[in-house]
Amino acid sequence: MKNRKLLAVTLHDRAGDLRRKYCSIGEASQRSGISSKMIRHYEATGLLPEVHRTAANYRLYSDADINQLRFIKRARSLGFSMQQIGRLVSLWQSTERSNSEVRNLTMEHVAELDARIREMQEMRHSLHVLAMRCHADGKPECPILDSLAIDSEAIGT
Repeated sequence: MKNRKLLAVTLHDRAGDLRRKYCSIGEASQRSGISSKMIRHYEATGLLPEVHRTAANYRLYSDADINQLRFIKRARSLGFSMQQIGRLVSLWQSTERSNSEVRNLTMEHVAELDARIREMQEMRHSLHVLAMRCHADGKPECPILDSLAIDSEAIGT
């Protein structure tokens, strides 16, 4: 009887240790600011490595996993693609990384953002010109719709 009690205490202590070292996906979500669904997605795509599991197959997240999730969230907030984030995570975790590689990756992203900004500025200008052509006088004639119809006919849509 004494051995069973000792075994139960030992197992309980180990479970307590696990709870102190790891957290559930819900707590990982709260601590990282990323939804549980996205955490599972990052794990499925390999952006986050497979995490520890309980005997009941529940995911367990370490502080290192939480830090990696926060890193991913910050990179996403800066507009990096999933592929770029994967590369950044790899560089972040490598002790043999080259900061020039990180800089090059970042500058490529800046160039992509610059191109997207130019495209959006062109769209804004086109929309502004169209809006200025509209008299907004309540009549059915609409130069904005006419322009959209002409452009869509020209490309065969």
